[in-house]
Formats: sequence, structure tokens, C-alpha cells
Amino acid sequence: LGPQLTDCSPQNGRTYVMYHGTTRASAESIWDNGFQRSKDGMLGPGVYLSRDLEKARRYPIDHPDEDRIIIKVKVNVGRVIVISKQNDPLQKTWSSYGYDSAWVPPNCGMVRSGLEENCIWDPCRIHILNLIKPQLLPFQPYPDE
Repeated sequence: LGPQLTDCSPQNGRTYVMYHGTTRASAESIWDNGFQRSKDGMLGPGVYLSRDLEKARRYPIDHPDEDRIIIKVKVNVGRVIVISKQNDPLQKTWSSYGYDSAWVPPNCGMVRSGLEENCIWDPCRIHILNLIKPQLLPFQPYPDE
């Protein structure tokens, strides 16, 4: 199916393959113009990605499968901070402290699915590789759904 991860934190300065789930229209815009930093989110502004393909295939949540696309990317994570609990003092401000990305470990209670999440501050760190149609992947529902 694709990468299934352990609890291994992304290492500073390393490059990883990651995934971003979105709509077909948004994928076309991202393909043409690159990623744009979101204004906010669980980890504040940034581009939200995961090394776990299964995480990306769920997005956008409650959107028809036929309009979902997964963008496969390569990312140099730069300096990484681990955020493993809600209300961490740096949860939304990590980029102001010299971090290039924030990582939420799997099964730490911050993400309902229990899957990891990454937030990349600078979209220039992200190189788009290709687009994947998630309906071509076998579906594996989560226990709480």
C-alpha cells in the first residue's frame, strides 16, 4: 500500500517523501503554482504533510473519493521540533524559534487518526514529485470510523 511508519521522528536536515491529500482543483493549483502556507492549523501556519500515505488519503475529510488527489512530494525538513501534546508552548509558534518543521508523532493523542503529521514552514522546501489518485489504493478504514 505504501509507507507505514514507526514512531521515528524526522531527522534534522534529512529529505523525506511525504504526501498531501487535497481536492482535484487544489492539486491543479498546487501543481501549477506550488504550495502556499496555510494561515493556521493545529501547528499554526505552514504546509501540512505526512510521511504516511494512509494519513494523506483521508483528506479532504468528508469529500467524495472521486475528487480527491494525493500529492507526493520530497521535503527537506530542516530543523525539526517534536510537538507531542496539545497546548505545547511552541505548538503554533515553533517557526519563530528557528524551526523549519514541526512533527506530531503517531498515537500521541493530538491527531484523531493516530497517524503522524508534519508542518513545513517554508513551501520552498517542498518539491512536488507526482499526483496519486487515492481511489486506486485499497481502502483501510480506521477503527473509530
